[in-house]
Amino acid sequence: MHEIPRDGVPDSTLSFAWDGYLFITKRCTRLGTDLFRSRLMLQSTVCMRGEELARLFYDNERFERAGVAPSRLQQTLFGRGGVQGLDGNPHRCRKEMFLSLMSAERIAELAELSAAQWHRSAANWERRSQVVLFDEACESLCRAVCAWTGIPLVESEVRRRTDDFVAMIDAGAAIGPRHWRGRWARNRAERWIEGLVEDVRHHRLTVDEDCALYAISWHRDLSGELLDKRTAAVELINVARPTVAVAWYIMFAAMALHQHPQCRERLLAAEAYYLDYFVEEVRRFYPFFPVVAARTRREFESKGYRFPKGERVLLDLYGTNHDPRLWDDPHTFMPERFRQWKRSPFSFIPQGGGEYLDGHRCPGEWITIELMKVAVMFLSTSLRYSVPQQDLRMSLSRIPALPPSRFVIGNVQI
Repeated sequence: MHEIPRDGVPDSTLSFAWDGYLFITKRCTRLGTDLFRSRLMLQSTVCMRGEELARLFYDNERFERAGVAPSRLQQTLFGRGGVQGLDGNPHRCRKEMFLSLMSAERIAELAELSAAQWHRSAANWERRSQVVLFDEACESLCRAVCAWTGIPLVESEVRRRTDDFVAMIDAGAAIGPRHWRGRWARNRAERWIEGLVEDVRHHRLTVDEDCALYAISWHRDLSGELLDKRTAAVELINVARPTVAVAWYIMFAAMALHQHPQCRERLLAAEAYYLDYFVEEVRRFYPFFPVVAARTRREFESKGYRFPKGERVLLDLYGTNHDPRLWDDPHTFMPERFRQWKRSPFSFIPQGGGEYLDGHRCPGEWITIELMKVAVMFLSTSLRYSVPQQDLRMSLSRIPALPPSRFVIGNVQI
C-alpha cells in the first residue's frame, strides 16, 4: 500500500488562487502522479485527474456530496439545499424531477425560444457600431430560459435579473467584490423566485403544468412534503442559472470561429456531424469550471492507495479534458478528434462525469449542447460581422475564465 504523495506545502490555498485551472495538473506533473494530497483552506484534500480516477470519483458507494460544497459556493453559485449536495435516494428523487423537465421535446422548445431571441437581438445590433457578444448572449439566454421555465420577466427587470444570474456564476471561486456581488445577487434572486413559488401554490399565478416553475413548486420529497419555498427557489435557479452560463460557451464558440476560420467554412458546407464535433471541442478545449468536489464516504483502498473516511477530494475537470493520454495534442483546437471519441462518461467531463440519474453528471448538459448548436449556426450562417482588434487572452487564474473584451463584434448584418 502506497502513501498518497503530498505537495509539500503547509497550505496551498494561495497557490490554487494563483494557478487556477492548472493547479492540479502542475502538481501532478511535478510529482509524476495522478493524485496527491494537499491542504486547501487548512483542510486536507486529495486532488486527482484522469479517466480512471474520474471513474473512482463517481462511485457513489465510496464518495458522497452532502455538505462538501464550501459555504462560499453555497452563498453564491449553488444555494443551500439544492440537488448538488444530495446523495442516495433523496438525490435520485430530486434528479428524477429535473430529468422530467428535459425531454427531447422540451429541450427543442427551449432551442426554438433561443433561436427566436437571437434573431430579435440581432435586429438591434445592426443599429449599433459594436456589440459585446458575451453580454448579449447572457441577456438572450435569460429571456429564453425565463419564458421556458414559466418565470414571468417584465422588460424593465431583464437586465437586472440577467446581471444577477451572471454574478452568481462569476462569484463561484472569487474573493472580494466579485464574491459579494454574487452573494447579493443570490439573495435577491431567491427572494424573487420564492415569491413566484408562493404565488403558484396559492393560485395567484397560473403557469403551464409542464414548465419548471410548476413542477418545482409542486414537487414532493421522499417524505411526501412539498419543498420549502427557499429550496424550491434554489432548484428553480438551478435550471435558470446554468442556462445563462451557456453564454460562456457561446462566447468561446465565437472565439473559435474567429481564431479558426476553417471551422466556419466546414459548418457552412454542412459536413456530416461537424456541428456536433465543433460544439464538443469547444466544451473540451476552453476553460469553464476547473474542479468538482466530493468526500470519502468510508475508508477504502484503490489503485494501491488508502483513502481515509471523511476526506475531501477534488477531481480536475480541465486537466482531464486536456490529458494527453486521452486526447492527442490536447492544447490544439481540433473538432474532428470527436470522430474517434469512444464516448466514455469519464474521459470527457466538462460538466462532470458519470451517469445522469444515479450519478452527479449535470442533466443540463443536453440543454448546453442544443443551445450551443443554435448559437453556432446563427453566428456562422445567419450573421455577418467583423471582429475588431481586442484582447482575447484569458488568464487561467480567473475562474470562470473570461477574456477582458468579452468578445466584441461590429458591423453586424443579418
